[in-house]
Amino acid sequence: MHPLVRTARATGLFYLGLAVTGALGFLTIRQQLFVADDPSATLANLVEHESLARAGIALELLVVLTQTLTAVWFYRLFRTVDSVAAASIAAFGLVNAVAVLGSAALLATATEVAVAPFGDPATTAQLMYVISGHLWTVGGLFFGLWLIPMGVCVHRSGFMPRALGWILIVGGVGYVLGAFVGYLAPDAGVVADALVIPATVGEFWMIGYLLVRGVHPGALAEPPREAAVPVRVRSE
Repeated sequence: MHPLVRTARATGLFYLGLAVTGALGFLTIRQQLFVADDPSATLANLVEHESLARAGIALELLVVLTQTLTAVWFYRLFRTVDSVAAASIAAFGLVNAVAVLGSAALLATATEVAVAPFGDPATTAQLMYVISGHLWTVGGLFFGLWLIPMGVCVHRSGFMPRALGWILIVGGVGYVLGAFVGYLAPDAGVVADALVIPATVGEFWMIGYLLVRGVHPGALAEPPREAAVPVRVRSE
């Protein structure tokens, strides 16, 4: 297997892991435990479903792990195309991973307070979940930012369809705007949800392309973009 294809497929595998762990943890398990307007119900869920709560913490840690690996492997994939854009993908992805890491710590605190209560456990657990949710929201700013240079690299590299690059750029801008809309217009939830649709389409297209094709076959015949320039020694 060509090294570029191997790198692309490893990137796609890590990206798929990020999508799966995020969907199971934040979108599934969290919804079964956290009741936004009822701290007592949240506490009861954590006590009655402690193993599920702990699985949610583990999944958030897996989000951190898979996003970190995805960010690094995207840099490996695109570093010869545009070193600044490739480094931006890695940097923005790592910042988002740190935000989720903070969220995982808060979920762990909420679970610990629920099973070994002190003070006002219902209020404390609820507060931990609320802060965790906001870390995901503000972290979305950097999740959007990592999609923009990703789209730029796709567009310039020829590794994937150019249309995918544009969708990722539009999706990244939508994610960034959605983070602001969520706080400036909290009643405009439908607008915020619509803004992330292009990003979702672009991400799943990217994952599928990386796993199935790796890179466009035509890109394998091209020389590296940052080939070393031979140095001529002038004879005296």
